Amino acid sequence: MPSASIWCPIAFWCAVALAAYAYAGYPLALAALSWRRQRGVARAPIAPRASFIIAAHNEEGCIVRKIENTLAQDYPDDALEIIVASDCSTDRTDALVREAGPRVRLIRSAERGGKEAVQKLAIAAASGDILIFSDAATMLAPDGASAIVRNFADPTVGCVSSLDRFVDADGQPSGEGTYVRYEMLLRRLETRVNSLVGLSGSFFAARREVCCEWPIDRQSDFNTLLRAVELGFRGVLDEASVGYYRDIADARHERRRKIRTIVRGLAVVFANRQMLNPFRYGLFAWQLASHKLCRWLVPFALLVAAAASTWLAKESTFFAVMLLGQAAFYGAAAWHQMTGARWGRIPWYFAVANAAALMAWLRFLRGERIAVWTPSSRSLPPSIAS
Repeated sequence: MPSASIWCPIAFWCAVALAAYAYAGYPLALAALSWRRQRGVARAPIAPRASFIIAAHNEEGCIVRKIENTLAQDYPDDALEIIVASDCSTDRTDALVREAGPRVRLIRSAERGGKEAVQKLAIAAASGDILIFSDAATMLAPDGASAIVRNFADPTVGCVSSLDRFVDADGQPSGEGTYVRYEMLLRRLETRVNSLVGLSGSFFAARREVCCEWPIDRQSDFNTLLRAVELGFRGVLDEASVGYYRDIADARHERRRKIRTIVRGLAVVFANRQMLNPFRYGLFAWQLASHKLCRWLVPFALLVAAAASTWLAKESTFFAVMLLGQAAFYGAAAWHQMTGARWGRIPWYFAVANAAALMAWLRFLRGERIAVWTPSSRSLPPSIAS
């Protein structure tokens, strides 16, 4: 049986390789592939019948401005149906929607079922060939709807994701953070090479046929993308379609949101695990495994790397240095948490994101599935000019 001195270095380097591939190797591979393979999007100024669906639960603080923002879209009025889908709201949300005028329809769930359940009610009532989904706390530029719809002039496109952007109190792009910029870079590369792997839940659109099957226990933005690929379409990023939103005020709520998102994402991947088969889904299977599964497995790799380097540090200067490097990295994250030092922001986010992934795995493996929750509290961004 191999001794620890043999398998510990192997475990360490395998763990490092997985973490490095998940965060750097995959985007580098996409970038290299994009030199040889580029799939354009044949966008055109079209205006098919579209249904704009806003899912809401107790959104009285922002629903009026959201409706005003949607009514102000430069899409033809007679071609844009606006539906607010209320998930059994108990505040003044429903009353405010009823006062919004004849162009806005209220679809109300009689009991709390979660975002996907109330979206499904809205889909059943919608008449559009294109379905646009947006959160109540997300603001759009006046051309947001027309920009996202123009992608469907390309018959290969089944769903479209917006670009996420944080804004400050004055409506200026701010605080996007390394993670959001990194994710948007990945989406640009994925669109160029083949297809997105996920959509922005705050603002996305899909063909009606992609939405015919709408499981209420699966994350709608992620599952819609997988459904589109399964039907032979692809998902693309449209950089002209931007969803503007503010940071979540409470960091604890943000951590809970991350955990919840990954738990729900794991449920979608395991429900669609056949899509990890490269013989059936080709390049997309590699993308799905790389972007989602490998990323979510990184916390286990970090634990293995820490354990292996700790074991080997007493007999190897190299691994002692590796252990000190890890300690310094996590120390920088802790220092940012305590003091807000900017130089510790990336280590802090990396540590928080992977701690959330680890907690999500534990909750998922215990059998926890999440369909209903209280939406995260976000400050509504100011009006967005075109």
